[in-house]
Parts: sequence; structure tokens; C-alpha cells
Amino acid sequence: MLKGTFPVEKFKQLSTPFYYYDVKLLQDTLDVVKTESGKYGYHVHYAVKANANPRILSIIAANGLGADCVSGGEVQAALDAGFPADKIVFAGVGKADWEINLGLDNDIFCFNVESAVELGIINELAAAKNKVASIALRINPEVDAHTHAKITTGMKENKFGINLSQLGGVLDKLKEMKNVKLIGIHSHIGSQITDMSSFRNLVIRFNEIQEELEAHGVTVENLNFGGGLGIDYYHPNHLSIPAFDNYFAAIHKLLQVRPGQQVHFEPGRSIVAQCGTLISKVLYVKEGETKKFAILDAGFTELIRPAMYDAYHRIENISSDEAVETYDVVGPICESSDVFGKDVELNKAHRGDLIALRSAGAYGEVMASQYNCRHLPKAYYSDTI
Repeated sequence: MLKGTFPVEKFKQLSTPFYYYDVKLLQDTLDVVKTESGKYGYHVHYAVKANANPRILSIIAANGLGADCVSGGEVQAALDAGFPADKIVFAGVGKADWEINLGLDNDIFCFNVESAVELGIINELAAAKNKVASIALRINPEVDAHTHAKITTGMKENKFGINLSQLGGVLDKLKEMKNVKLIGIHSHIGSQITDMSSFRNLVIRFNEIQEELEAHGVTVENLNFGGGLGIDYYHPNHLSIPAFDNYFAAIHKLLQVRPGQQVHFEPGRSIVAQCGTLISKVLYVKEGETKKFAILDAGFTELIRPAMYDAYHRIENISSDEAVETYDVVGPICESSDVFGKDVELNKAHRGDLIALRSAGAYGEVMASQYNCRHLPKAYYSDTI
């Protein structure tokens, strides 16, 4: 069974479970992102929600990317990691007053506004500080991302954004507000998107929205297409860096950019997912009547995606080269949903073997919990281990 390359002997000296980050792969990925986006002069803001590990954030900030944040905590984490305030965008359907004030106090680049009522609150809070907040309207473009229902965000039944039918009314309200400045439009249609036609449809809708804005006498300086580019969870060894070239080229080919307009993106998963691995240890191999279980010391408290989204992660026994057997790979959490994979082919497992759950750099550590009073795992890095 083809497996990734890991310093197994060093891992044996560490307490499991833990997150392991391949810093070189992260840098290689960032190099590709910068090269491919740079061909068109595009601006890239890393989506902090994918992974807010301070070391990971500092590496991304050092590469010159901006930050896409969806909470005040993420805004502060981005500032602490070295992201310039003028490269921070702040989205989120439920921004609290203190979070908005944090953005205002630091003069962030832009608030991505998701409703007319939020727009009014930002205007009010900015007025209290005698400031003008730069805002982009997050528009719900009614574009199907063809992804999991729980990570689809661009349809009118989703809680995110301003529906197209409401756009005219919001633009009218904007004219009455003195402490907000419209600088752009924004959309994010979902996550783990591998069908480029979804992004093409979004570009076409953006072109139409721009025409509607101009009919209202409105032009904007910035177009923000959000993120959502997926990765290959099945082949992390062969396809460790997503096809950013195809992604940015697909946007560029169809987008009708007005003179002086700047184009922005907010990738998260596609930058960090493949560089991260959850390392766990086999506690027991349990023989059932119809199943054989590999019971790990990691559970959905360390990687919730399989339980929450029925998501697939490649699982490898990095301690064994014995013949392959079939297991249900499960965790220790007292919930039936604590299953990483069913009928998983692994090299024969023994108590104490190290198991690698691949592509865990996104929505792994950042979503870890202390359910069952468990301790949060440590993180280790390829250049310091």
C-alpha cells in the first residue's frame, strides 16, 4: 500500500494524537498560489477559518497574503500573526458589535456585509468613532456549487449574503449612509468545489451583477470571488497541490473587469489541507462478528469532518508493511458517529501502530474540541521535529 513519507521513529517518541505539518509542502503550495494569481494581478486572502494555528498563520503572512476572517477572534489572530490590517477582510453573517469595533479600530481593508441590517449597524458604529468603514456587499448569487449540502453557501435558502432580489433596496439604503463606503462586491458559493463549471457560473453571474449595479449608477473598485477550491482527499501523495492554474485561468477567461478594478480570492482548504496530518495510535484491534475494528486514540474531537460531513480522509498505517486487511477505523469517543472510515484497507494493524489520517491541515486542529473532557492535541512541524 502506497503511503506518505513520515519520520516514524521520531513520531514514536511523541504522545499521540498530534497534528503534524509539512512546512515544505505548505511553502511549495504558497509558491504556486503566488505564481498563478500573480499572472493576473489577483489578490489572495487566506481563509483563517481553515486553520488558525499561529505558526501556520505566520508562514502564510510572511508570504505576503492577506487574511479572510469570519470572527473577531480570527481578526485578532491575523493581526497577531503579522497580516497587515489593510489586507484583512471580515465576513460573517453575525458580526457582534465588539467584532465590528475591532475591525474599525484597526482600519481593516473591508467588511463583507451580509445583510441590510448589518450595514446599518456598521454605519452606526463607524459614526460613533467618526470613521468611514469600507464595505463590500456579499451577494448570494444563486449558483449551485455541486458540493455537500452542509458546505453550500451560495443559494437563496442559505443564511449567507444578500439575495439578488434585495440588492436594489440595499443600494438605495447605502445612499443615505455617510459612514460606510461601498468598495466592492463579494460572493462565496461553498467549499470543496472540484467542478470548475461552478466557478465559471459565478463569474457569469458577477458580470450580470456588475451590469445591474451600473444601472443603479454604482461602480465598484473590487471584485471578491471568495474561496471554495477543493483538494484531492483520495490521492494526497500524488496530488498534493490543487490546480490553482486552472482555477485562476477559469476566472480570468470569462471575467469582464472594468478599468482599475482589483480582483480578490479567499482560499483556505486548498492552501493548508494537504500539509497537515493527524497522527494517532492504535489502542486496540477488536474482532467483531462481522467487522474488525482498529480503535484509535484520536476521535472526532481531533478530526470532526468524517462525523459531521461524511467526509473521506485517506488512512495509512505507517508502522506496518504487513499484508493489507480490512478494518472499520474508529475513535474512542462515546458516540456511534465517531468513525473515521468503514471497510478501510490498511496494512495489518497491531496495538501501538501509528496511523496517519491524511489531508487534515484544514478543519482539523481548528475544529478540535474537548468533548469527553479530552485534552487538545499538540502540533509539530517538519522543520523542528
